[in-house]
Amino acid sequence: MSLPLVVAATMTALPSTANALSSDVVISAVYGGGGNSGAIFKNDYIELANTTGSPIDVSGWSVQYASAAGVVFQLTRLTGSIPANGKYLVQQAAGAAGSVNLPTPDDIGTIPMSGTSGVVALVTTQIPLVGCGTLCSTAPNVKDLVGYGATANVETLAASGLTNTTAIARVGALTDTDNNAADFVSGVPKATNSAGTTVTAGDPGGPVDPTPGTTRIHDIQGSGRISPIVGQNVTNVPGIVTAVRVTGNSRGFWFQDPSADADPLTSEGLFVFTGSTSPTVAIGDSVLVTGRVTEYRPATGAQTLTELGGTINTIRLTGGNALPAAVPVAFPDAYTKSGSLEAQPLEPSSYVLDWLEIHEGMRITVAQETRLISPVNTEFSELWVTLKPGQNPTPRGGSIYAGYDALSSGRLLILSLNGAPAANVGSTLAAGTTGPLDYQSFGGYVLLATQLGTITEGGLKRQKVLPPKKQGDLSVATYNVENLAATNPAAKFARLAEAVVNNLGKPDIIALEEIQDNNGATNNGVVAADETVAKFIAAIQAAGGPTYDWRSVNPNDGTDGGEPGGNIRPVFLFNPARVTFVDRPGGDADTAVSVVRERPTSNQISLSVSPGRINPTSGAWASSRKPLVGEFRYDGDKQLFVVANHFNSKGGDAPLSAAVQPPVRSSEVQRVKQATEVRDFVKDLSVKSAGRAEVIVLGDLNDYQFSPTLQTITENGTLLKTLIDTLPVDQRYSYVFDGNSQVLDHILISPAIKGYSYGVVHINAEFSDQASDHDPQIVRILTGCNVDPLPTRCRPGSPVVDE
Repeated sequence: MSLPLVVAATMTALPSTANALSSDVVISAVYGGGGNSGAIFKNDYIELANTTGSPIDVSGWSVQYASAAGVVFQLTRLTGSIPANGKYLVQQAAGAAGSVNLPTPDDIGTIPMSGTSGVVALVTTQIPLVGCGTLCSTAPNVKDLVGYGATANVETLAASGLTNTTAIARVGALTDTDNNAADFVSGVPKATNSAGTTVTAGDPGGPVDPTPGTTRIHDIQGSGRISPIVGQNVTNVPGIVTAVRVTGNSRGFWFQDPSADADPLTSEGLFVFTGSTSPTVAIGDSVLVTGRVTEYRPATGAQTLTELGGTINTIRLTGGNALPAAVPVAFPDAYTKSGSLEAQPLEPSSYVLDWLEIHEGMRITVAQETRLISPVNTEFSELWVTLKPGQNPTPRGGSIYAGYDALSSGRLLILSLNGAPAANVGSTLAAGTTGPLDYQSFGGYVLLATQLGTITEGGLKRQKVLPPKKQGDLSVATYNVENLAATNPAAKFARLAEAVVNNLGKPDIIALEEIQDNNGATNNGVVAADETVAKFIAAIQAAGGPTYDWRSVNPNDGTDGGEPGGNIRPVFLFNPARVTFVDRPGGDADTAVSVVRERPTSNQISLSVSPGRINPTSGAWASSRKPLVGEFRYDGDKQLFVVANHFNSKGGDAPLSAAVQPPVRSSEVQRVKQATEVRDFVKDLSVKSAGRAEVIVLGDLNDYQFSPTLQTITENGTLLKTLIDTLPVDQRYSYVFDGNSQVLDHILISPAIKGYSYGVVHINAEFSDQASDHDPQIVRILTGCNVDPLPTRCRPGSPVVDE
């Protein structure tokens, strides 16, 4: 019969430069991960070995330890003798984790040894080593020395670094060639004392017991969202390994009990968390797992994932077993109920989130052809599909997000464990995608595909803007260029520039968001972005566009949020052959722009500074971009005020699959304050101009058209018109997130702008190959439209078509 194995790392010998045997006492093993996360042993230890046939008295000797770069040694005094051809165990400090004691130590110290790199010396005195630098192996009275990991204090070369689950041990017949790298190998911690008692991590002091314990996976999962035995240790839980994750900091494996209980609310699958240590089990292994039941919450507001953690001990019984049958995904109509989900009973026939919860950790399968409602993220092999193709579709194959209560319930996130090819929204995924169901911080529930169905590209085309029908028409665009810095590759500039020229049709004014300073994420006090902008302008010109001019206001260093060191800000590009920027000096990071009447009773207005920033010292803009305001002239001497924005992000909001429904939108509070600041400024423009000011407010407002943010900034549509609302409902999107085609970017116009055409130019968000994660938008102010009734050409329409 096959004997069960305790799964653990194996020792692999390094090449040795010699095979000399020590004539006396050597350091035979070192372990510094005791009591750390993922460790089995509670304590660190140093093991000595007698290579002779006679006992050796080591009383009066010491073992000493220093950190990798340290010059101060801590010591533990030795008091006994090492038997002939025997071992001697010196126990050191304990940590908070671990579950297994060492065999009875021969001496006990309190040194907290490093679990990665350090130096251990065996010294024939009890005087601390001092002043030997990195040459302590040759210092007087040093009998043996081992440097491990990233240290220069070694014999010839350092031994392998330690981990919380690996020790180093001397190879073969206690070979000592005075080369630590050759003499030591990394492997499972295994400690032996002078009595000959040996305990191996993963095998707590005795033979492996291949008998399944009394606790099953469904007992751990329970019939609710929280395990009924959370915090308890469980022993020898049986199951079949269904998937393995060997990368990142959340490594582990999924296993499932093929013998289900009679309760449909209890899941039969479970994740086993092994931290940064790769598990050595394989799909199809029959295993018994010992560990602690935990509820892992991956993000604030998220649901928890029931898993086994703590000190994991896995017994492999057999391999090559058939996997439990996968459950076909069958979502009910509604996505979720309201309130605290953890406090309510599961209703899987009514709510998607409840259906997913009862299958957490289990193998599920998509038994039908589905449509991609997000592009494939090839970096993470992620894609979203819809199991309800008729639910909220966009004309281009996505799934529209039209309201807080209008979330598509057919969405499913898939992450392929074996990679995924690039594909765009509207592509199809053949039936057969199968794997365990996980829960993560990004996207919530996710099918981890060990088998991915075939993806067939749907032929989605990028869009472009038609040329203006009249020479005097003015084109104004907004484009979030996603952390553009002078240090970015030329290819990124070329892609963005090509879009400006060929897809946006060379707009007269472009409000750019996420322009970084000249050295990007390097955080060294640089705030100027002239090199970044100049490189972009040159790329546009090389692509066949005009030579744009630009205006912006440098932020104070580190105050406007975004990628640390990047100092992102809005920037105006404008074509000086088509428009004039009205410069009014005095604008800087802290000076607020204001609206000025040219005469006390006049409706003629101007800006106090141009370019300028709206109330930049207001708390509304803390760690966020300040709006950029500029005054332009076009079509002769027509005045236009443009406000470029990049509001606070949604970071910190609870996910759509949150534990409390509806999800808490904590970031919204700041955006509403920001919207109030911009609204008040635009209202001042309107009041002082008697409603005649032509104003465009645009940019990445980081919120939906139905949000309180948009209701505030537009004053419910009376101050500004939200142009995305002029499109059909199924076309209102510029961004794709969590499988939702949604709106974050906006163009808003004042009532004084009578005739316009508007559209979102879909060139990025739906495509795997993106220059940015945002789609740009464009509004064209149509000249000759300030009359009633509006001429036919002045009525709203879209200038956007497929390429």
